[in-house]
Amino acid sequence: MKITIVRRISQGFFFLLFIWFCIVSTFGQSFTQLRGWPVNWFLQLDPLVAIGNILTTSTLYSGLLWAIATIMLTIVLGRFFCGWLCPFGTIHHFVGYLGSLARSAQERIAAKSRGSQSIKYYILLVLLSPAAGAFLVNVADSSELDPLSVAGILCVLALAAAISRKMNSIGRPLILFTGLVVFWAAAGYFLKLDGALSVSLMTGLLDPIPLVYRSINFLLVPLVDSSFHLTSAAQRHYEGAWLTASIFFAAVFLNLAIPRFYCRFVCPLGALFGVLARYALWRIGRKQAECSQCRLCDFRCEGACDPAGSIRIHECILCMNCLHSCKDNLMGYNTFRSASGEHTSPDLSRRAFVASAVCGIVAIPMLRLDGKLGPNYDPALIRPPGSLPETEFLKRCIKCGQCARLCPTNVIQPDIATAGIEGLWTPVLNMRTGSSGCQMNCTACSHICPTAAIRPISIEEKLGRGAFEKAGPIRIGTAFVDRGRCLPWAMDKPCIVCQENCPVSPKAVYVKESFATIRQGNLEIASISGSSIVLSEPLLQPDKHSTGDFFVLLESRSVHSRIRILSNTEKSIILESRISPELNTSDLRRIELQVRLQTPHVDPERCTGCGICEHECPVSGLRAIRVSAEGESRQKRHSLLLRPV
Repeated sequence: MKITIVRRISQGFFFLLFIWFCIVSTFGQSFTQLRGWPVNWFLQLDPLVAIGNILTTSTLYSGLLWAIATIMLTIVLGRFFCGWLCPFGTIHHFVGYLGSLARSAQERIAAKSRGSQSIKYYILLVLLSPAAGAFLVNVADSSELDPLSVAGILCVLALAAAISRKMNSIGRPLILFTGLVVFWAAAGYFLKLDGALSVSLMTGLLDPIPLVYRSINFLLVPLVDSSFHLTSAAQRHYEGAWLTASIFFAAVFLNLAIPRFYCRFVCPLGALFGVLARYALWRIGRKQAECSQCRLCDFRCEGACDPAGSIRIHECILCMNCLHSCKDNLMGYNTFRSASGEHTSPDLSRRAFVASAVCGIVAIPMLRLDGKLGPNYDPALIRPPGSLPETEFLKRCIKCGQCARLCPTNVIQPDIATAGIEGLWTPVLNMRTGSSGCQMNCTACSHICPTAAIRPISIEEKLGRGAFEKAGPIRIGTAFVDRGRCLPWAMDKPCIVCQENCPVSPKAVYVKESFATIRQGNLEIASISGSSIVLSEPLLQPDKHSTGDFFVLLESRSVHSRIRILSNTEKSIILESRISPELNTSDLRRIELQVRLQTPHVDPERCTGCGICEHECPVSGLRAIRVSAEGESRQKRHSLLLRPV
């Protein structure tokens, strides 16, 4: 069997496996639901996720140990992940192939011969530089170095060295890069600018694995579900679908112009693999220098690595097309270098190298100057239960969207505007969406997060039971009643929906009873007989006041009585009981029509911010009861009082 056929089978298998993992990322125990499927496996294979987490947290979540296997295999085999496993790369490969069918050989070769493929290495630097700077700040703050800290330092220096243009010119770029991060570490140690010199993990913005996860989960799965309901009985909605769709479809359809456009010019993971592939033991190359220059290998090459000339090993994605297309059998996959020469490192400019590092290092402090991590925090930013404090959360979250995909009530949404650029696509709770708020007995999001940005929690911890009784339940915010929009408070209309749906026991939403005279409530009486009152004019709407919340207030000189209305017509009212004989009916000329109101109040000591009250509130649009982040457990300084007492 031809090697290219084997590669296509591998691509098809892993792509279908990825789609299956997206489908079964559904809350439940059936075969087509979660049921123990390793749905995060592709994320765990991603070394950019692992390296980013090591740099930002000095720790490595156990599931990310799979990335070590990817790194080791890349050092042995070359960029096999891009050409054989990556689901996003498979999409690009297929669409690029379709776009190339109508092109001549010269046009296809011209589309590959571009020198701007080094852009992705600058993007990698921009994304990893702030993590490296923050890592050294953390090291400066710690009293000793643990093994992961040492590994992180080696990662920083090794990446800077490997990305340099040539081994004999490594000195200046490496010295400049190291000097920048050391300067930033020193500044962070001495200045202490309220988290401004901290970091958020930005690699997930362009890392292809988180990108394709959220694209499939937030776009394609909901679109299919709208008609076939494969994963959900109700239509699921996700905020910012337009942005997700724009990036995904732009990346895909650019392949029609230039095959594997994203892989060649943008992909930071591809750049990382390119750095590692220069040390690969096995590599594509020419067996002998002489060649007929038919350029069929260039014509079929997916990585634009120039196999007909001095091959660029860091760009070769092991598509194996050159082996298949060479009529003279001159191309091989060997342990020795290509007979026609090799380029092992990208052609990077020193100025662009330093500029990229500087941009990455100063990006986070520039974004933090608005004080959103301090007193100027946005109370609308409600994170899922189990989320780490915001600075730690931003160090771990890779914006993959797995928590939002798994959430059974669809209340977890990708953030678009609340947390700014560094919080783009991070999970937030929107209580208006989905089927309910955050369910009390659900901790699904905390167990699917691949980096523990949402730490695993139990039902007992979430509810504050058993060993967690002293700490109390996990609070993600507090509900507040907007009296200007609440039906009982603002419009004298009976409503206790929020109190009825509050799942906390004893309830966090309670009501206080009061009576209010409604419009046209002072009515003139024609006659009274037993439990029936006849009005002098037909002023009432039939049966409008027969809900049990409306009363008639009867007052004479010394006695007053409030009696519930059972039914009414335009001119008559039937009461629940007979009018007391103690009332001097001869003195009654007018009556008051009143409504019983149960005005809601929130007990902040009991409210956990689950948002079920907000979801069920009958006021459309801006709800009359809303949850905000005040009082959340993860940030003690977000207490309801400026200074907790």
